[in-house]
Parts: sequence; C-alpha cells; structure tokens
Amino acid sequence: MNTYAIFILSAILIVYALNLWADILNLGMLRDTLPEVFEHHYDGERYKKSQEYLGVTTRFGWFSSTFSLGILLVFWFSKGFQSLDHVIRQLGLGSVFTGILFMGALIVLKSIVSLPFSIYNTFVIEEKFGFNKTTAKIFITDMIKGIVLSVALGVPLLGLVLVFFEYAGPHAWLYCWITVVLFMLLLNYIIPTLIMPLFNRFTPIEEGELKVAIMNYARSIDFPLTQVFTMDGSKRSNKSNAFFTGLGKNKRIVLYDTLINQHTVPELVSILAHEMGHYTLKHIIKSLAIGIIQTGVMFYILSLCLTQKGLFEAFYMTHMSVYAGLIFFSLLFTPVDLMTGILMNMYSRKNEFEADRFAVKTGKDNQSLKNALIKLSVHSLGNLYPHPLFVLLNYSHPPILKRIESIQATPI
Repeated sequence: MNTYAIFILSAILIVYALNLWADILNLGMLRDTLPEVFEHHYDGERYKKSQEYLGVTTRFGWFSSTFSLGILLVFWFSKGFQSLDHVIRQLGLGSVFTGILFMGALIVLKSIVSLPFSIYNTFVIEEKFGFNKTTAKIFITDMIKGIVLSVALGVPLLGLVLVFFEYAGPHAWLYCWITVVLFMLLLNYIIPTLIMPLFNRFTPIEEGELKVAIMNYARSIDFPLTQVFTMDGSKRSNKSNAFFTGLGKNKRIVLYDTLINQHTVPELVSILAHEMGHYTLKHIIKSLAIGIIQTGVMFYILSLCLTQKGLFEAFYMTHMSVYAGLIFFSLLFTPVDLMTGILMNMYSRKNEFEADRFAVKTGKDNQSLKNALIKLSVHSLGNLYPHPLFVLLNYSHPPILKRIESIQATPI
C-alpha cells in the first residue's frame, strides 16, 4: 500500500468509526422522562415508541453502512476497479464513452447493493412504525423515473466534464466549474415545474381560511407570494414537511397534505412564515453561493490530483484516466467532505434559528410555531435528546428543545 492508499483507507475507517461512536453516544442519551413542554403532547406509549424507532433505525444504519463499507473494501483490494476498467476499455469506445460506462457500472453496482436496504427500510421499518404509505408500484415507478432522470441529466453533464479534462488543458477545471454551476442554476429553476411533478401532484391551495391567512401574512411582510401549493406526500409517507424550492418566477412554497391535516391555521401560517424567513433573509441565495464556491474549489483540487500516479496505484490501476480519477478523488476527499458537512450543518442550524425568530417577530406569535414544531416532532417520533456529537455530524436543523428555547426567548 502506498501513501495515498494508507491515507484514504485511514480516512474512510476514521469517518466510519466517528459516526459509529456518535450513534452509540446518541443512544446513550435516551431518557425515561419527558421535557416539560412535551408532557401534554406525548403519551407514554408513543414516547416509548419514539425511543424504539431511534434504536431500530440506528442499528439498521450500522448494518447497512458496515455492509457497504465491506463491499467497497473487498472490491478495492480484490482489484475490482482495475478489472472493471480493463473489461470496458476492451470495447474501444474512446476515453469519454469508456468513462461514462465505467462510472455507470459502478453506480449500478452500488445501487444493487443498496436496493435491499432501501426496500427493508421502506416496507419493514417505516411500515412497522406507521409511516410508510408507499406501495410496491410507487416504489418501482419512482426507481425507474429516478434512473431515467439520472441518465437524461447526469450522462450529458458527466460527458462534458470528461471532455473538458481530456481536451481543455490547464483550464479544464474552470470550464467544468462554469458548466456545473450553470447546470445547478438550471436545475434549481426547473425542479419545481418539470421534475418534482413527475413524482408528486402539486395543487394550488384551496380558497378558504388558510389561504386568506397565508396571503394576509405575506402582504404584511411584503413577500412576493402569488401561490402556495399542497403536495400529496401522503401517498408515500405519513411524515410531514413544508419547503421552499425553485428560483425566480418558478419559486414555490409547498405544504405536504399531511401537514395541513395535522395543524391549525395559525400553526400552518407560522410554518410558512419560517419558510418565507429563509427567503427574506437570503439564506437560499447564500447557501447556493457557498455551494458554487465549494464546487469551484473541488474542481481545482481535482485537477491537481488527476495527474498523481500514486493515486491510481493505490487502487491497483495500471491505466491513468480522468474517469477513474474522479472516483478515486471522491474517496481521497473524504476528510474534506466530513469537515465541509460539519460546517454546512452549523451554518444551516444558524439559519434555522434566524428563520424561527423571523417568523415569531413578524407574526407576533411564538406559541403557534412552538406548537407546530412540537406536533411535528411527536408525529415523526423525533429524538428529543440527541447527543451533541451526533448533532454536530448530522443535524441540519437544531434539536427541537433548542429551537423551542430560542422561540420562547424571542421578544414579540
């Protein structure tokens, strides 16, 4: 094993061990007593069920991540990358099409490995705890649609990246960055109107008390809202959500139909006030800008690594290629991914606190948002006492009790 192999293997194992340790600490935080603010919302049986849900999903995560890690290591050290590359290069399709086939084959292999875990999670675990509404037909249809979209959108983008790194010289990383950024912006623009409707039905919210309340609130903060949509999330899961998506004229605020069925009008308005807060405070644009900068830095570092023979030798490759370099670089980038993920989660949690405060101050109502968050947590069997390390690694939103504490402290 050379230096690259030792570094990559160490990074993968350290990240795996760190996540395992965080999971163990997280389970150790389980308590029998309910927080005071939840006492009238959680009955003993459901609270016990939430702890069981955490235990089951955590142990399932251990099994699936350990199995996936084992498959990767076996494939790596049995010279699977070299064997696959040798077979595909024998077809004589040229570097770009060879690269597309090579990466496509790896994605297919990874999908085959992960499919049983996805099926078990959906139809056994989520079913057991009363969340799953997905039928076999919907599951298969979603999978086929996802494959078609991945091929239709991913293959041309991957082809361009390979072409640039093969033929564009020292500025290839810059051309890739510009191309991917344009693709990201286009995708954000078309997702609400062209892609998401392939999976769910979006319906303008009905005339009535809720729509009037939402529109009145939007006008009170000069928010450019013309329409709110409901999404038939209930056809896949009982879990609830609301989100803001899209750019420009294609931006949408969306409520799950399950959310509407479980909350009062003031609570729903407070949830949407939170989403409008993200837009008004420019969280969405700032996050997009950060993502663009990260992409540029990643492509530049990638351009430096593609010429490193040792990186390919670490995976027993005798032929240096851009397409294999992309895969190996993603593994080399593991520590950076970890740190970037931690920093982005910290930034996201800060934004969530700000959006909560925005909703409370502009709506002059902290009780409705607090009640809405409590209901969401109870309904989703959320963990009320996550360990700080688990939060640091995994939470894009602050723990529920921290959010409630912040909401209660926000002056109206």
